[in-house]
Amino acid sequence: MLNMPPVTKNLIIINLLMFLAKIVATRYGIDFDDLLGLHFFMASDFRLYQFFTYMFVHGGWEHIFFNMFAVWMFGRIMEQVMGSQRFLFYYIVCGVGAGLMQEVAQYGQYVYEGLAAYDSVNVSGMTMPMAAYLNNWTTVGASGAVYGILLSFGMTFPEERMFIIPIPFPIKAKWFVMGYAIIELLSALHNPGDGIAHMAHLGGMLFGLALILYWRRHNGNGGRGGRFFGGGGGFGGYDNYFTRYEDVTNTNNQRPSVTTRIKQWWSSVATRFRRKPKMKVNVGHGTSKHDADMQWRRQQQEREQEIDRILAKVKQGGYSSLTDEEKRKLFEASER
Repeated sequence: MLNMPPVTKNLIIINLLMFLAKIVATRYGIDFDDLLGLHFFMASDFRLYQFFTYMFVHGGWEHIFFNMFAVWMFGRIMEQVMGSQRFLFYYIVCGVGAGLMQEVAQYGQYVYEGLAAYDSVNVSGMTMPMAAYLNNWTTVGASGAVYGILLSFGMTFPEERMFIIPIPFPIKAKWFVMGYAIIELLSALHNPGDGIAHMAHLGGMLFGLALILYWRRHNGNGGRGGRFFGGGGGFGGYDNYFTRYEDVTNTNNQRPSVTTRIKQWWSSVATRFRRKPKMKVNVGHGTSKHDADMQWRRQQQEREQEIDRILAKVKQGGYSSLTDEEKRKLFEASER
């Protein structure tokens, strides 16, 4: 826990505290699933805030253990690659997207079963008012966000080999993610009433994919992709949509103040709209402008090759494998 990136660590802590609070609240007659879980949008207990709160409520020990284990195993890696702020944004988008997909699936079930024509339903031999029945359509858990993390890991490190119980041989991350998506899709089609939000899982992956592709297109080199996710195409590799390169496990770095961050943001916005000055080259005796341009290009190419080498080292051994000098070069490259 001490070396865990801050967002990953805090997400696990918050989920565990919420789970303990749920146990205590149950003894006092307070139902966290009913209060904070995501209800069907046509139910009387539905609230808009539930799209966020449902991610921090879990059904049981097994549910929260496997979700938090996945957050620890894959989330800490992706946070170090993305940076803390972007990773948190990605996590929330995947979770909310999973909730939206679950709502769409429930509405499809509502229409398919023709429930609008009935005032009550028969459940296990008992008649239940339709309003109460719809309020029982509740979704809880961080699984949608977790599936989004799995997708990002598979796209960032597609060739990484993983041992998955009970498979007796290692499997590449890209096949692991694809297999999970296919299993969830088939389960959603053939076992819609098994009590598992399969469409929410797929929704987390779908919204995660959309966000990754958006970052790739808008933060790449002219829309052609950068160092992450293919570097110009393909499934895997690096693309520079991850704009910050920092050791997020280093708690000694103080966070800039709000005022400083606002000034930095405004400076970056102003830079985008400011006309870029033309490069001026001071030509000394015996040195032509062409020679100076060629020298500048060689230096630029050497810098790019060095950054590519450092990123390849990150992919192989993680951010912690870099030297202080390599970290400095990577950070300076991200600020350009």
